[in-house]
Amino acid sequence: MTEFNLIICYSEYGYLVHKSVHSIFAYYGGPDFQKNDIRVNPALDALGALGDTGWYCIRAILWAADYELPNTVTALPDPELNEAGLILSCGSSLSWGDGKVATFYCSFLTNLTMDITALGSNGNLSVHAFVIPFRENVGPFYAAANSRFAELCIACEPIPSEHTVMTDFPQEALMVREFATLVRKISANGLAPDKKWPTLSRKTQAVLDAVKASIDNGFEPVKVVY
Repeated sequence: MTEFNLIICYSEYGYLVHKSVHSIFAYYGGPDFQKNDIRVNPALDALGALGDTGWYCIRAILWAADYELPNTVTALPDPELNEAGLILSCGSSLSWGDGKVATFYCSFLTNLTMDITALGSNGNLSVHAFVIPFRENVGPFYAAANSRFAELCIACEPIPSEHTVMTDFPQEALMVREFATLVRKISANGLAPDKKWPTLSRKTQAVLDAVKASIDNGFEPVKVVY
């Protein structure tokens, strides 16, 4: 995912205090996808859309929460399933117990959408292509601060500002370079493996597993266990 875009947002708009986050990652898989893709085969990928697009939604939410795990998650009723009982679309809410909340929606049945909106007390940030950018060398995001209704409540001000982050390499190349750097530190310098990425992955999976448990348990709240 393009966490690079989100990191730039956070560093430039540090006044943003996480109150609520909403993320969506969905794309429409046509008839052939729905029938033959490994993501809809319970023998190959038993989590369906939750394990694919839902992973990115959860990771984005955790980023906004500085990777603090929520206390509980509650899956939304009526997920869409295929004939094999695999998830084709679902949603969930997350709660930290201190006023912070989040929601996400993931789907194989909806037009391509990759949005995250992070809301704070004094501003908000929006990224419309947080997984795969619309253009591989440009990452736009939108920010608003101290928003208010204009006189007579006929408009809002100030107008949200658009920003673009340029990169010389696509995120896939940056991912390979990061991996190579981590390996080199171990093989050449004898350092212990970096725990950052395994930790973030495990936290993401812990939330994902709790969402699946909530679905299986009749959409009851489930405590996140890490």
